[in-house]
Amino acid sequence: MQILIGTKNRDKFSEIREILSDLDLELVSAADLDQLPDVIEDRDTITGNAIKKAEEMAIRSAMYVLADDTGLFVEALSGAPGVYSARYAGEDCSYRDNRVKLLREMSGMQERNASFRTVVALANSDGEVIATAEGIVEGEIILEERGDNGFGYDSIFLCHETGKTFAEMGSEEKHKISHRGRAFRKMLTEIIKIIQDTGGIDG
Repeated sequence: MQILIGTKNRDKFSEIREILSDLDLELVSAADLDQLPDVIEDRDTITGNAIKKAEEMAIRSAMYVLADDTGLFVEALSGAPGVYSARYAGEDCSYRDNRVKLLREMSGMQERNASFRTVVALANSDGEVIATAEGIVEGEIILEERGDNGFGYDSIFLCHETGKTFAEMGSEEKHKISHRGRAFRKMLTEIIKIIQDTGGIDG
């Protein structure tokens, strides 16, 4: 069975594919479908953006879609960058641009607690959202980058559960505790139900 992953970000797609690797699924990236234009992420919450992406991509592709949105919420910055995490330093900015801006804005701050949150939405081929799920992990923003793995803010987000940044973790360790891993695992029941209903596995 095919499910469209509603992102054109290759790093995110690779991570989701690893998280869902035990399922009998063929995952397709939105980047591989020429007919899918970018969805404008203009909602004021990550839940709203995830739902919008799932709905629009399902309607345009006539496929089941899993779409997520992720935000880094820093307490001392009143929740910023939040819903704007991917474009915090401006449109078409790099991962590094975002990290540099965040570290600059937090210069001299003692309160550095933060949380990573992911919301994933599942839509059927008619564009109806079947379910949503959220994953959260608590941590803090450290003073300088640590680790060579991951992407985005991974090298400056220290996870309280492990005492490591996400960039210091291997993929398996990260997926067990990450916001994205938690959100997608919460969605497993719904995904398995769809696989069974469509004859993807014996059921």
